[in-house]
Amino acid sequence: MIASGSGPRLEEITPRNIDAALAIRVRPEQEFAVSPVVKSLAEAYVHPGTAWPRLIVDGADARPVGFLMAFFDIDWRDDGTAIRSGLWRLNIDAGAQGRGYGRFAVESVAAEIRRRGGDELYVTWHAGEHGPENFYLGLGFRPNGEMAEDEVVGVLGLELG
Repeated sequence: MIASGSGPRLEEITPRNIDAALAIRVRPEQEFAVSPVVKSLAEAYVHPGTAWPRLIVDGADARPVGFLMAFFDIDWRDDGTAIRSGLWRLNIDAGAQGRGYGRFAVESVAAEIRRRGGDELYVTWHAGEHGPENFYLGLGFRPNGEMAEDEVVGVLGLELG
């Protein structure tokens, strides 16, 4: 698990760390399941009120280990009936996987959703070998019966307080 001195933390994407964010790469067999960071940052640029991109760093040297992008209060169905917040993207660098950074990322997004008054965290994933389904199910996400394009929609209830 996470074993460095100061522990993981999130940093805003800035001119100082954008190259580190762009260098995050998942394992080749996982590339089908998540967009590269550069696409996420482009989407964040065109959705400035919704997207919340963050670099995941660890240790006193702020070593980049991953990237996440959350979304807040989107109109899921474009009709006002389902306003949702959740995890849009999660890219843990190939060399940093299996050390608890993904769990840290999900917990960080959950904390931000709670801070904003939300009580559910949504995520979508590609099913299949090398996909993140077992990771999300292991954290307590449950499929809600919906699909978003070709991805399973999962939800995690968040206890307030």
